[in-house]
Amino acid sequence: MTRSLEAILDHAADLETLDTSGVAPTVHVLPLPTPLRPDEALDTVAPEAAVANAPQAEGTAFLVPKVLDSEAEG
Repeated sequence: MTRSLEAILDHAADLETLDTSGVAPTVHVLPLPTPLRPDEALDTVAPEAAVANAPQAEGTAFLVPKVLDSEAEG
């Protein structure tokens, strides 16, 4: 794993030596258009309906298993 990280860091160092001053930050190698759709407000789903089929819910909130410990718990 150390060798992989070293290879990644070496490659990043190589990239830092490149002159990219004339390259726009959003340049792509192919001239692809960005597909956009009109920004239209749509009807919203009632919160009760959104959680209706949830495995666990409390009121209008989804209940999910805890995945991170708090800092106080160590």
